[in-house]
Parts: sequence; C-alpha cells; structure tokens
Amino acid sequence: MRKGTLRRDVLRGMLGVVAADVMMAGAMKWADADVMPRVYTRREWGAVPPRRPPRVLDHPPDHIIVHHTASPNVPDMSRAHAFTLSRQIQRYHMKNQGWDDIGEQLTISRGGYVMEGRAASLPAIQQGRLVVGAQSLHHNNHTIGIENEGTYLEDDVPGRLWASLVDVCAWLCTAYRLDPAEAIVGHRDYNDTDCPGDVLYRRLPRLRAEVGRALDDAHRTEPPPGPDADPPSDERRRLTSHHHRRLRRHGE
Repeated sequence: MRKGTLRRDVLRGMLGVVAADVMMAGAMKWADADVMPRVYTRREWGAVPPRRPPRVLDHPPDHIIVHHTASPNVPDMSRAHAFTLSRQIQRYHMKNQGWDDIGEQLTISRGGYVMEGRAASLPAIQQGRLVVGAQSLHHNNHTIGIENEGTYLEDDVPGRLWASLVDVCAWLCTAYRLDPAEAIVGHRDYNDTDCPGDVLYRRLPRLRAEVGRALDDAHRTEPPPGPDADPPSDERRRLTSHHHRRLRRHGE
C-alpha cells in the first residue's frame, strides 16, 4: 500500500457531529461573489488553533489538487457528520503527522458540505493569495488542496460531493484566474500515492470540462465590461496559462 493511502488509514471508522450555516462575506479580488459556494468556517466546525500562525504567500496557486481522505464511504450525509470529519482530520494531522494544522485548505464531505481547512484559507482566497498547507510534498508553495471525504479506488463519487467539487473548483478558478483545463490535477500527479483513488482520478477530465462550462456560462451572463475590466475569458486563459507555467518552474 502506498504512503498516501497509509497516512489516511487512521481516519477509518469516523462518524458523526455539529453544525451551523456560515458563508464567507466580502468581495474577492478577482472573483464574482455569486460563484462562491457555501463554505463553513473553522469556528463553525470547531477547529482548534494551529500551532503556529499560517504562512500566507503573496501569489495565487497555479494548480488545484484533488484528494480523497481514504476513509470509509459512510452513508451519513449530514452537516453534523461533515463537521466531525474536519475535526477528526485536523486531530490526525496535528497529533499523528505532527503538522501545524489540518493539511488541506478545503474539505468536502460526502454530503457535499464544504469546510475551510487550514487557518486563514478563506481570507487568502478572497485576496488572491495562498495559505501554505501540507497537501502535496514539495508542491505546497504553488498549489491549493481539496480533501474529498471517502475512498474512491472502486466506489463512485456521491452526487452531492461531486456537485460541490465542481462549484468549489469553479470558485477557485474564478478567484485565482485559473484555466481548469490546466489547473485541476490529482494528488498522484505530484506524489507517489493512490490518492485521489482510481475512480475519482479518472473523473478529472470530466471535472475540468464541467468547471469550464460553468465558467463559460457565468461569463455569458456577465454585464458588458467597462473600460478597466479584465480581459475576456479566452485571452485571460491564454495569459494565465503562461503565468501557471512560470510559477510551476519556481514551485516548491
């Protein structure tokens, strides 16, 4: 069994938890607030403080890394369970892995609930910046991670989780001006791991396509741009693709 699967095995057997709706407010640097999904803050799911203040970089990520938790595919789709999931992951990452905080910047439960992960992740996304996590060895300074609850070596992805994953990736691509065709990758693209599972990994081309369509649909419904507006989507994607390649050469 590979390291990426082993490091998550302790999460097996998790169930249950608490709740409350919260959405992050305020305008993002590049994003339309309408594309931001409902995200539950660390305070709402009951995070403990990190050991050290988060490190925030003054540049955006160039890739979005899709993970799975390698935990059981539980039938509990509740918000209470989603909050317990985040607390269990944080406890494991801090106590067993010795990390400063939960590893990924965002977590999605099987029920489709989206939680803020590492401290200060939501404000950083709002500002077009990157909180350094522990989502991918040697690549934490230029990527952002999404932890998806479950094990997807053979089982399919729940519809609610998938819908939220599309929404979250569309939001991040908008906030960071990323091209989903290039930006969305799996954990195994960077490290020797089974993550995010064969089934979810095979779905990544579909994820890139659905996020791309969502961005195009949003662009078609935008009002006519003013004289100081960002370039249109095709030109934006050309410019940011060059930006991604440049950043990747300097990534950790």
